[in-house]
Amino acid sequence: MNKAAGRPRAADLEARNQNLIETAGELFLSMGYSKVSLELIARQAHVAVRTIYVKFGGKAGLFQAVLIANRDRFIAPQKMESDERPLKQVIGEFSEHFLDMVTTPQALALQRMVIAEANTNPELAQSFYEAGPRQSREALSRFFEKPHVRAQLREDLAIELLPSYLINCVLGDPFSRFLFDPASQPRDTVLGHLHQRLDLFYKSVLRHP
Repeated sequence: MNKAAGRPRAADLEARNQNLIETAGELFLSMGYSKVSLELIARQAHVAVRTIYVKFGGKAGLFQAVLIANRDRFIAPQKMESDERPLKQVIGEFSEHFLDMVTTPQALALQRMVIAEANTNPELAQSFYEAGPRQSREALSRFFEKPHVRAQLREDLAIELLPSYLINCVLGDPFSRFLFDPASQPRDTVLGHLHQRLDLFYKSVLRHP
């Protein structure tokens, strides 16, 4: 005799959750945030609208989950706080992963969508900032404030400005990133330019021997 169906296994729940996030991400990219309804997402992901509210609080929370899932593929922000390797090694690794993260075709399409809709949809802009730039800046702030890291930095620096400054150095020319396909350049060339920009960063923030 067949047993009555019980609660879904944890692995099944995780798979359904991942499918929901991936489905939402695909719809946001193909249609734009404003034009995607929770009903459409729920139908495509084969879940109830109520499930989205329970798990994510609504569309803004689900959009943040899409951003966090993408970030977690490349970067573990909490790792920097416990990383005791040399400063340049930690920053170099973070910078390569961060640049890879923001220059994938999906990430660029998502950034373009946010820029296009942010003026008319403050909820979208806030959700993007909270799950994206703010998380990265806070992780870098905690890293730069570590005593052994702070001891290597110039005494007259405004530490609170370093996260944005580093990220700007990592990203380079924003117009090139959005107007041209980053994948058109060989990776060796991309990394070479990145480390030239990081060299300028180190020279401007580290104490002189």
